[in-house]
Amino acid sequence: MFDIGFSELVVIAIIALIVIGPERLPKVARTMGHLFGRLQRYVNDVKADISREMELDELKKLQASVQDAARSIEQSVSKEMSETESELNKIATGEGAAAEPAPEASAQPEPVGTGEVSQPSQQLDLGLDGSSRGPRKPA
Repeated sequence: MFDIGFSELVVIAIIALIVIGPERLPKVARTMGHLFGRLQRYVNDVKADISREMELDELKKLQASVQDAARSIEQSVSKEMSETESELNKIATGEGAAAEPAPEASAQPEPVGTGEVSQPSQQLDLGLDGSSRGPRKPA
């Protein structure tokens, strides 16, 4: 902490012996040792507190970055889910089939009176909109 050499300590001890006297010097030295120990403990406590605060600040920054990343992932997943759900709903309602020519429209019409009865197409509800309905019944 202080850059004090052995010769400097000897000079300080001689001056203390002259000023304080030989009877009180051991008591003063003991008191100075206790005070120096308290000072060292105080400095170490302050260093530890500063270190803890720095680590806490770093952890808060890390937590904020992880929460931001989680939020962005959640938003992208929900966006993709809504896009997929809307595409599936378009397909289920027949809007997706309007873009492609239907095989029945391009084929030749059936002759009347052949005895075949055409079945209406069934639409499948996947339940992605949160409802718990089953498959739709034919119209």
